[in-house]
Amino acid sequence: MAERRRGIDRQQVIAGLFILLGVGLMTFYLPQLGSPEPQITKLGFGPGRALVVDFPTTLTMLLLGLLYLVSGALQFVPQTQQLARVLMWVSTATFFVAVLVPTAAGKQTNVYTLAAETLRLATPLALGALAGIFAERSGVVNIAIEGMMLIGAGFGFAAFVATNNIWLGVVAAMLAGGMLSLLHATLSISFRSDQVISGTAMNLLAFGLTGYVRRSFLVDSSGGRVTMPELALPVLSQIPILGPLIFTGKPIFLGMLIMVPLAHLIFFYTRWGLRTRAVGEKPSAADTVGINVARRRYISVLVSGLIAGLAGAWFSLETVGAFDDGMTAGKGFIALAAVIFGKWMPFGAFGGALLFGYTDALATRFQILKVEAFGFPVPTQFLQILPYLVTMVVLAGLIGRAIGPAALGQPYDKRT
Repeated sequence: MAERRRGIDRQQVIAGLFILLGVGLMTFYLPQLGSPEPQITKLGFGPGRALVVDFPTTLTMLLLGLLYLVSGALQFVPQTQQLARVLMWVSTATFFVAVLVPTAAGKQTNVYTLAAETLRLATPLALGALAGIFAERSGVVNIAIEGMMLIGAGFGFAAFVATNNIWLGVVAAMLAGGMLSLLHATLSISFRSDQVISGTAMNLLAFGLTGYVRRSFLVDSSGGRVTMPELALPVLSQIPILGPLIFTGKPIFLGMLIMVPLAHLIFFYTRWGLRTRAVGEKPSAADTVGINVARRRYISVLVSGLIAGLAGAWFSLETVGAFDDGMTAGKGFIALAAVIFGKWMPFGAFGGALLFGYTDALATRFQILKVEAFGFPVPTQFLQILPYLVTMVVLAGLIGRAIGPAALGQPYDKRT
């Protein structure tokens, strides 16, 4: 039998992009080598002015361009696969800092602050991704994450205004997301309606309902601009560098850092997680061994809604201290992209949330640095679309083939 011809795999596609990037950097910066007044980029790597390193902009970008060119080219040499893989990871790790070197040329910016902002902005995305994983691992498509987050943000803030208790507002946000998820579960599981259509309807319902609540009850209220207090975990927050970055923050942010590994443990090290995954992969087989498929899916979708509602509370109660129409701004859909990016795995989805959170933080940093292109300032509107542009690029092919649970989106009827 003739050997089947292999096509270009995902790693080679990424390698090709690194080669193009390397060639582009060397072509652009090589003529600038030896300039009488070389630009210096100052990057901080700690809180405050703890550590500031000067990077010669031209030389740094040339070295990075050479690294990208070599790591990409070695990917196509069969005898150097191990070295190519190591260099590819090094190139990926340096890319996030490398973006700052040319944009902050002649200025100073802090990588540590950017990392902190990335983690903060990744919080609702990571929570939304966990919400998606809980629902979709059980076999129910949940594109209503956006609506659940929005209704959590709106009703959570309304409850805070009514009670003047921000913690009751968080509880109300979770319950609001849970109620919307139960409606989605009823349509998807009991009535076996199209799950994508049901999720779309939930999003529209959330937009309309929160808009009505805001105009009717919140516009003239005086309970805004109060956010949740910042906490510091004992002992852990005293760790140099990492303590203030990871173990100091507001409650929902800290809760997210706990929920990601907890979700991994639940899905892959508990009986509940095993049965939920079985329902999402082969519901008929799960039913045969006595697992109640409908009940399992209802519980999973409810948990999904509670988590999404908590993500919504991040917007109105932890960050802004107010509620505006559509304030989630499509973050629920980006969270769904993080689910696909992470291939329905909690840690993988968290990595996707960090990627999208980084682009969001980078867009803000670009505005502060007043980034220019060809001598003209880059429009703010273009910078604001960076997270959505990265989402499109990632989903268009950089994540490779992502296969969800086998029974995802398939209603189950034990009578058939």
